[in-house]
Amino acid sequence: MENKKVITVFGATGAQGGGLVRAILADKNSDFSVRAVTRDANSEKAKGLAQLGAQIVVADIDDVQSIKKALEGAYGAYFVTFFWEHFSVEKEQQEVANFIKAAKEVHLKHIIWSTLEDTRNWMSLDDDRMPTLQGKYKVPHFDGKGEADKFFVDAGLPTTFLRTSFYWDNFIHFGMGPKKGEDGNYYITLPMDTKKLAGIAADDIGKCAYGIFKKGSQVIGKTIGIAGEKLNGDEMAEKLSKAMGINVIYNNVSPETYRSFGFPGADDLGNMFQFKRDFNADFNGARNESFSKELNPQLKNFDQWLSKNASKIPSD
Repeated sequence: MENKKVITVFGATGAQGGGLVRAILADKNSDFSVRAVTRDANSEKAKGLAQLGAQIVVADIDDVQSIKKALEGAYGAYFVTFFWEHFSVEKEQQEVANFIKAAKEVHLKHIIWSTLEDTRNWMSLDDDRMPTLQGKYKVPHFDGKGEADKFFVDAGLPTTFLRTSFYWDNFIHFGMGPKKGEDGNYYITLPMDTKKLAGIAADDIGKCAYGIFKKGSQVIGKTIGIAGEKLNGDEMAEKLSKAMGINVIYNNVSPETYRSFGFPGADDLGNMFQFKRDFNADFNGARNESFSKELNPQLKNFDQWLSKNASKIPSD
């Protein structure tokens, strides 16, 4: 243990960070050990990681000193923010600034920053094809992270920029699974027309991140996009039908309709799907399944994910 390089993982009880913690711990020949950061060491998820062999550290990402303490002596760190907790780009960027301030003081060798595109590089704020949100964003939960990439560059930190894809786990946890219609069929609703949606199993994100840490200096400064498979709505519906034993149909709606659904963040997600639809070649082109598989040989496609998870998808 003493000779292993420590990776400090923020968001360790979440989907991305938890996947990375488990990936490191599952590799008995790993060069790395893991320090899992949580706000509550007594949570069931934190206790579960401790039982697997993770060192649990309590830190608050609003407090630079507590971040610094969690990073001291570490080789690398995984930084991730969770926009959906507060819906505030400003708060998210302050969290990033805190990460950077602490990281500069402890001389990390390798950082992975979990980021996304700044969609304003494709669509200016005065472009009325898509409403501007919160006064200065098109897709707030993308744009804030994409804008923060520059913070790491300007700070001169050894960073790999990891761009993730749509989590198939959203069908289970985010209310995006098939909904029963009055006709007895089930419907998945997305504003993607016939365009393909890059998707990934949430636990594969952490495994890909582990692959990035193993590649080390050769991927510092690079932006890496990951995906398990790219499928259009009809293809996903067909695979869901087969796996769940029900008739699932793709309900293609307009982004305007999706934005009007009224759940928290519907406008942000409506804009996100519109961005993925309208700039599909750029978005999907930045996410490479074969390189994702090189990073993570266990990478699952949608059918493989469904074989393990279809029974967990609500379908009432």
